[in-house]
Amino acid sequence: MLKTRKGIVYVILAGIFITNAIVAELIGSKLINIGPYIVSIGILPWPVVFITTDLINEYFGRSGVKKLSYITTGLIAYCFVLLYLSMEVPASTDLPNVTDTQFNAVFGQSLWIIVGSITAFLVSQLIDITIFHFFKKKTGNKMIWLRTTGSTVISQFFDSFIVLGIAFWLTGKMDTPTYIASGLTGYTIKLIIAILLTPLIYLGHYLIDKYLEKDKSNG
Repeated sequence: MLKTRKGIVYVILAGIFITNAIVAELIGSKLINIGPYIVSIGILPWPVVFITTDLINEYFGRSGVKKLSYITTGLIAYCFVLLYLSMEVPASTDLPNVTDTQFNAVFGQSLWIIVGSITAFLVSQLIDITIFHFFKKKTGNKMIWLRTTGSTVISQFFDSFIVLGIAFWLTGKMDTPTYIASGLTGYTIKLIIAILLTPLIYLGHYLIDKYLEKDKSNG
């Protein structure tokens, strides 16, 4: 794969995609206040995930991003398994060190948060892929903004409510009004970010096209 420029592009985009998706899931249990509303700090890396998802969709099709989404889901689950095993091993007391209490307070996410995070990620990715290619089939290579923003607008609505619903609402940690308000706040933030990032999608297209042109000229 690395013998072609397109293969290199896929590896780079896949690396960026996986890294940001995993980081978003690992930090997602921290809740922050935006005004009177509560949202997950995990929204921070998602703009990068939005961009890479759309670029992979554009250049490598439905199968390329779907396979990557399945792989990333497995890697997220793997990370949580490693964190669980790490929490079961006692910390050394021979030297100044992070204590078990400190480590577990940061990484000891509940099972429901893990289930919510993985479910929300996979469902939203599959919805994004479907919507993206629906719009692309209708518009061809035109109106990039429509398929990128449109797919994000719909998929992230489900993502915002699934993770909070499973991790906090179903477990009784968040009442219904707070759940709805927090979900809408997180979704609104993602929506605004998706719109603001549209120029970066076009920039990504331009840079990748210029890079891939050299393969065509050598072909």
